[in-house]
Amino acid sequence: MGKGNFLNSAALKECAEKCLLAGERCIVVDLEACTGMDSTFMGMLAGLAMRLTKQNGGGRLEIAYAGEKNLQSLEDLGLDALMEINPSSALWQGKGEVIRSELQPWVKGGKVTARERGEHVLETHKILSAASEENAKKFESVVNLLEKELGGQP
Repeated sequence: MGKGNFLNSAALKECAEKCLLAGERCIVVDLEACTGMDSTFMGMLAGLAMRLTKQNGGGRLEIAYAGEKNLQSLEDLGLDALMEINPSSALWQGKGEVIRSELQPWVKGGKVTARERGEHVLETHKILSAASEENAKKFESVVNLLEKELGGQP
């Protein structure tokens, strides 16, 4: 996989949204091969976690095999409060290799335009900003710049 970033977070979001529409209440994101995450990727995870939590009956986002670097990144933004990271009681624990061997690659629905990518980056940074006052301060200039570039579009 490499790094979780603004380039691949939209595809993961699209895949997760399809799962939500199918009624899934628990989504697992495996970060075993993820060498790091940018703020857009983490904002997408936070937004997904919030959507799952609001679902009828309460859903959850589980982060599998986060590793120290990714765990620290999520904790630094307070996102560990929104998702379950490496939960010891998860059904997938100890089965990562078997599960990965059965997965099929996700094929993105279509080409993402520069505007759509910009809107996605803005949305994820607004989500991060809403997660805590400290994050709001960290990402204020990014949000303002993106809003200006997108013509004030939310």
